[in-house]
Amino acid sequence: MLKIRLKRLGAKKAPTYRIIVINSTTKREGKPVEELGHYNPKTKEMKLNKESALAWISKGAQPTDTVKYLITNCNDDGTLNYKKSEVVKLSKKAQAKKAAEEEAKKAAEEAAKAEAEASNTEAAAE
Repeated sequence: MLKIRLKRLGAKKAPTYRIIVINSTTKREGKPVEELGHYNPKTKEMKLNKESALAWISKGAQPTDTVKYLITNCNDDGTLNYKKSEVVKLSKKAQAKKAAEEEAKKAAEEAAKAEAEASNTEAAAE
């Protein structure tokens, strides 16, 4: 069975990958049937022959999960359509501080609402 998978290149802690079609029993660094493109996860740079990849999939080649993600998020010209995450990750201390500030804000709003209701009932009593 043919697989579309990544072939690791590059130095230690600086990986780059080639997207290749290869027999599933061949080792990772073995000779590929065809090279479809390359991918650098550090810079999010990618060049992929999308038409050829889809042709291999239609012939029965199975892409790995990572390659499937790269193919689906690839533009027509073969570059990666990378969307930077909008969510900011906070440390546990920062999360606790933010939660405490939100609780204090909520308590202040409730106190202001209670004071406004008390002044309204006093005005109605007069």
